[in-house]
Amino acid sequence: MTSTLVADLRRALSPGRVLAEPLELALFARDASVMEGHAAVVCFPTTTEEVQAAVRIARSHGRAIVPRGSGTGLAGGAVPVSDDASPPPVVVVTTKMNAIVDVDEVDRVAWVQPGVLNLDLSRAVAHLGLHFAPDPSSQQSCSIGGNVANNSGGPHCLLHGVTSAHVLALEVVLPDGEVVVLGGLDPDPDGYDLRGAFVGSEGTMGIATRVAVRLTPLPPAIRTMLVDFETVAAAGATVSGIIAAGIVPAAIEMMDSAITCAVEDYVHAGFPRDAAAVLLVEVDGLADGVEEAARLITDIAVAQGARTVRVAAGAEERALLWKGRKSAFGAVARIAPDYYLHDAVVPRTKLVEVLAAIADIAERYDLLIMNVFHAGDGNLHPLIVFDRRVAGTLERVRLAGGEIITACVAAGGMLSGEHGIGLEKRDYMGMVFSDADLDAQARLRDVFDPTHACNPMKVLPGGSRCGDLQHVPEGAWV
Repeated sequence: MTSTLVADLRRALSPGRVLAEPLELALFARDASVMEGHAAVVCFPTTTEEVQAAVRIARSHGRAIVPRGSGTGLAGGAVPVSDDASPPPVVVVTTKMNAIVDVDEVDRVAWVQPGVLNLDLSRAVAHLGLHFAPDPSSQQSCSIGGNVANNSGGPHCLLHGVTSAHVLALEVVLPDGEVVVLGGLDPDPDGYDLRGAFVGSEGTMGIATRVAVRLTPLPPAIRTMLVDFETVAAAGATVSGIIAAGIVPAAIEMMDSAITCAVEDYVHAGFPRDAAAVLLVEVDGLADGVEEAARLITDIAVAQGARTVRVAAGAEERALLWKGRKSAFGAVARIAPDYYLHDAVVPRTKLVEVLAAIADIAERYDLLIMNVFHAGDGNLHPLIVFDRRVAGTLERVRLAGGEIITACVAAGGMLSGEHGIGLEKRDYMGMVFSDADLDAQARLRDVFDPTHACNPMKVLPGGSRCGDLQHVPEGAWV
């Protein structure tokens, strides 16, 4: 059956863009998470018509489809899994669909294929004084299609909003192979906001093949400040104080001492190695407003006990500071070969309380946990650094991760800020949603995919009505 499936896909695409050898399949059995599955075949379409053909062929062979972008997702959303009664799915990778189709600099809209990298889009329109505002830390390698699937955020989404605020319309191949356009370029498109329903659906409603994104003007003035503290509590109080003063910076990032030292060893950006916590705060806008905001933030930080406030002298120093922040996950490779990154959200006023709970969890499970996160919107990223080759370590990591989620939800938080639910957090959905809530979400999914053929076993913890709760398949954690 698999050989016939592969042959049909190769006729529809090309032999070189359909992979079926064991080593090739192993490379696409996981994403950037700590989970793993198994694919029947991996294909690389380059056009909407080829995506449509791949979907129809997969369905004609009784196979599910798993959409995949760059594979940078951290919640197992692109891991190909199936239940015991179903054969392995077909993985449809959109990385070769990487064309910027059209840019309208007047209306500030670009149509792009889903494989366009986030940062490449901003670089392509920078000469027009524009950029794509959502900026995940993986923006050098994550794709627009993946950003759409997970409604991705990033440091600057505190002011500018997450991906859903910057997507106007989508061309989508539905799970039955039909091509539709959701949303539109009009200020108020007719009908229900199906665009809004699709963004963040994590590949469970179809595959985006073209995306109309809003482009944002580059700010005329920017101030980037590195603020360091002797206590985590003082840094947390500064975050709350900034927002309470009515200031909404472009970004407020927080790093604890462990990750600050790792980043400094890696990037050499001048981060203070003896600080208990640092904040990277950026304000942008008109020059006079930026200067006033920077002055007020400095006053608030000093009043809360900041030791120093360093203002980047120019674009080069600003880029170096942000390189440090966005290289945090790469920096931990100097410490251990593996990491597991969480993505829960808590109220800003509970940041210090939850960080203390995370430190307690780390001690009880004998794990190294570092913290680097979007403090402005309370989006925590506890980073568990470990070596999976040490017997029993992965199980301790899994249990500690569950306790971190529980602590965040108990503090009034939510499961995810930007990484999505995927396979990782699916079994925790009942902690924050009632059966009626889950049923409503399942019914919406059924409208797009009544047979659950698209990215099965992701996001929702059960079948079409969520009554019989499924669990992450045995062996998925590797």
